[in-house]
Amino acid sequence: MKKISCVLSFLLIMGAGFGQVPLDSIKAIIKREVANKRSKSIIVGIIDSSGRHIFAEGIISDAHPVAPDGNTLYEIGSITKVFTSLLLADMSVKHQLKLEDPISMFLPAWVKTPVKNGKEMSLLTLSTHRSGMPRFPYNVDPKNWDNPYADYTEKQLYEYVSGFEPDVDFDTRWRYSNTAYGLLGNILCRVAGKNFETLVKQRIGTPLQMNNTVVTLNKKRLANMAIGHTEYGQPTVFTDLAVLDGAGALRSDVNDLLTFAEANLGMLATGLYPAMELTHVEQAKKDGNDNLYTTMGWTLSKNNGNYLLYKDGGTAGYRTFLGIDKKNKIGVVVLSNSNNSVTDIGWHILDSSIKVEAYRYPWALLDTLRATIKTNGLNAAVELYQQLKAGKDKQYVFKENQLNYLGLELRRAGNIKDAIGIFELNAREYPKSAGPLESLGETYKRNNDKKTAIGYFEKAAALEPRNQHGAYILQKLR
Repeated sequence: MKKISCVLSFLLIMGAGFGQVPLDSIKAIIKREVANKRSKSIIVGIIDSSGRHIFAEGIISDAHPVAPDGNTLYEIGSITKVFTSLLLADMSVKHQLKLEDPISMFLPAWVKTPVKNGKEMSLLTLSTHRSGMPRFPYNVDPKNWDNPYADYTEKQLYEYVSGFEPDVDFDTRWRYSNTAYGLLGNILCRVAGKNFETLVKQRIGTPLQMNNTVVTLNKKRLANMAIGHTEYGQPTVFTDLAVLDGAGALRSDVNDLLTFAEANLGMLATGLYPAMELTHVEQAKKDGNDNLYTTMGWTLSKNNGNYLLYKDGGTAGYRTFLGIDKKNKIGVVVLSNSNNSVTDIGWHILDSSIKVEAYRYPWALLDTLRATIKTNGLNAAVELYQQLKAGKDKQYVFKENQLNYLGLELRRAGNIKDAIGIFELNAREYPKSAGPLESLGETYKRNNDKKTAIGYFEKAAALEPRNQHGAYILQKLR
């Protein structure tokens, strides 16, 4: 398959139209949003009957200040789930398994698979977020909290599954779950006898010539990887999910994802299309929104008479969007290397009635306190915090995560004393929140002060008695 050449020149598309959204308007939006600090870079790809159009703004990183292009890699986060469900659908179409197969068919005999009212969860249950499992498993105590699932093992996953007690009947309620998709990916790997990356490459990447959709990064790909950033512009580490790869481990580029969109639209001949169509089928309504439905991997929107399929994704340093309009044969990809959502940009391109509000950078407080600690110390920063709060200047947003993120930065840099001081300030400011107490507990735990750590985790547990992760850490500490 020969890649369609990308349209990169702004002059060539001046005045051109895409649906109801002019292409020059799209470029203006992402230029504004990068300037407003929504992200270090935003790249948009569009596929329609006229071909491909790619627009990029910003830089890969401060250390490598070049603009991204169609081959620049980004972590795509939960867009991975569309690939995982496609693997499931393809295996089903080829009669290698059935969607309704119970998960116990594929797991070791020692794993106690959950049962609710005599029913066990199926592979389809996992794929449609109707297992009742939480967003992430709670039995994690990582070496590196910046990459918390990098050392999460298959044994830990199976122990979690064995201890999981569903609070609702399977297939009756929608609850978004990386846990379920990690388990689904693991099961598919067991069926195929291959790891997740190899499975994706062999069954999706190679047939579609998507050569840059990967999990692992060799030297060449690493050099072409956009560096992830926090919401407030600080570099992050790459995310590794280990046994949970099927939930969000893939990295890809705009060109590969446009090829994937093109194939899902039926505009590119592929033997995968029957399986792709199976993943597009409506399965159940999503709770909390009258217009959204779950399929296998995708979300189906029926807003304003439009039937659109989309999936957005995010890791600690990236946000992404993939959407297709099957009726009008349009596919949209938006990738960014910041943990600020770009879903609204993708939706605006697919449906011009959805507006993109200009991003307003809310992290002036964190930036100011960081600079004050660096120049004048913790006490000066705490005093300044109180002055700024009393002054009620609208440029400063006073929320718990401002102080928590600053504390995490300080802890990450090895400045434990100041990190504890900021977490303690946060605990005083938000006495009804368990978060600052858990941050304090984790900090003391890492510094081998088990007694103090237990005290803070106990205080957090009193505020959030249903916090299973906190209970798990307390049990380990005791």
